[in-house]
Amino acid sequence: MKKRWDVWLIISTAILLAYGFFMLYPLFTIFKSAVITNNQFTLEHFAKFFGKAIYFRSLTNSFNVSIWTTVIALVLGVPLAYFYNLYEIKGKTFIQMIIILCCMSAPFIGAYSWILLMGRSGIITQLIEGLVRSIGFATFKMPSIYGFNGILLVGALQLFPLVFLYVSGALKNIDNSLLEAAENMGCSGFKRFFKVIIPLCMPTILAAALMVFMRAFADFGTPLLIGEGYRTFPVEIYNQYMGEVGIDKSFASAISIIAIIVTAVIFLAQKFIANRFDFKMNALNPIERKKAKPLASLLMHGFTYFLVFLAFLPQIYVMYTSFLKTSGKMFVKGYSFNSYIKVSKDLINSSKNTFVIGGLALVVVILLAILIAYLVVRRRSALNNLIDTFSMLPHIIPGSVVGIALVVAFNRKPFALAGTAIIMIIALIIRRLPYTIRSSVAILQQIPLTVEEAAISLGSSKLAAFFKVTVPMMANGILSGAILSWVTIITEISTAVILYNYRTMTLTLAIYTQVLRGAYGPGAAIATALNVFTIVSLLLFMRVSKTKEITF
Repeated sequence: MKKRWDVWLIISTAILLAYGFFMLYPLFTIFKSAVITNNQFTLEHFAKFFGKAIYFRSLTNSFNVSIWTTVIALVLGVPLAYFYNLYEIKGKTFIQMIIILCCMSAPFIGAYSWILLMGRSGIITQLIEGLVRSIGFATFKMPSIYGFNGILLVGALQLFPLVFLYVSGALKNIDNSLLEAAENMGCSGFKRFFKVIIPLCMPTILAAALMVFMRAFADFGTPLLIGEGYRTFPVEIYNQYMGEVGIDKSFASAISIIAIIVTAVIFLAQKFIANRFDFKMNALNPIERKKAKPLASLLMHGFTYFLVFLAFLPQIYVMYTSFLKTSGKMFVKGYSFNSYIKVSKDLINSSKNTFVIGGLALVVVILLAILIAYLVVRRRSALNNLIDTFSMLPHIIPGSVVGIALVVAFNRKPFALAGTAIIMIIALIIRRLPYTIRSSVAILQQIPLTVEEAAISLGSSKLAAFFKVTVPMMANGILSGAILSWVTIITEISTAVILYNYRTMTLTLAIYTQVLRGAYGPGAAIATALNVFTIVSLLLFMRVSKTKEITF
């Protein structure tokens, strides 16, 4: 009877029920919508998808984009992490901050920026075409930024920082004696990189590859803005559910189910492959950065600076264009604050919504992350393992699918939440909770159980001992995960674009709507404000965590 009424058993049950109602029930409703028509079971929507090339091509296009984005992100991110962690790179703290900003900004902002830079009337396009034509090539035209090439460019430059952060974390766990032993045996330079470093980092590289693939596969904003006729899976889901013509919500549900199955299969395949490389490392003698030879140092610095500059160039140009004069929707000569004045009201309202909706979601995320971390680490059971599994499901579900599932499930009484701020908060909690859970679990594993037992032996209840003793000791890990969750919350677009209305417009949605209208100046002004919020959040993270280097 005592075990039956144990407070942690009640908490476990409550959390499991919450996951069941707010995540599993919505997923069940879109499955039902996909296979039930006029109260009859049917697979016609799945047959429609696989039977028409125009729809099936969206899946193959998404695979094409995701695979190549992952390959390029690995080719760029792994060497960058290697140079950064093993050799002295000047300005490394500033470089890492810029890399993280590239990773944390909303992807569609990069797409919008590259349109301004290399679109048909982009500044780089006009400059290069003008120079080439001036030397006699009158018919020269720059390669198009639109379609597959543009999506790949934006995706790779947006996501290689993820690889950098993951691999940097792995390199910090490598014992320097392994590298010294390899060098003593004549294995150095490129040979050591491929024979020693890559195998030791392989589990992390596979995890980073999965994350990049999932992010690229689920990206909605980039293909919508820059893809033009190159249709991808998330855009097809959006068009079928929210498009201006040809809306078919049951068909959108069927595509969503296919998306879940595809991403789940990829996730399980990655886990299977990663288990074959699974091993533990403990750096008793951590790697120390050393100075490279002059030529090698020059090449490393050149590669690092050029890559980081290229990745951050879109954000620099967005900030620059926010101060250009505009006439209607066009940029004209001169500088002004007109764009900020035009969107001042929208900027205030969207900032307020971002902080209120995001802040409330973050409070719930922190509370749930603390409780789930405790259940997973301190009170292992089949029930709590199930909660841990459910908490990681959002990693394999595209954001647009989460949005559609919530709308389908909660669009009628007694739970008519569609169009409210509440449903956006629920979506953010579901999508961003895993970040804070993982950091909370990691820090709790380092806190000895005896500390808590001592508090209980002195008369404290289990719940009081946890909140008054254990939680304060977890503070750094909780806050670190919470701030990273916050950065992803304020840049969320794929779920929000399904759920919002004019009363719940956030900063990313305000940018999105301005760009779709062709109002690039006002869009740049709001994007600049979002970048400032992101920078402040990351500086706060570094201050709270008392670290100059961030890794995953």
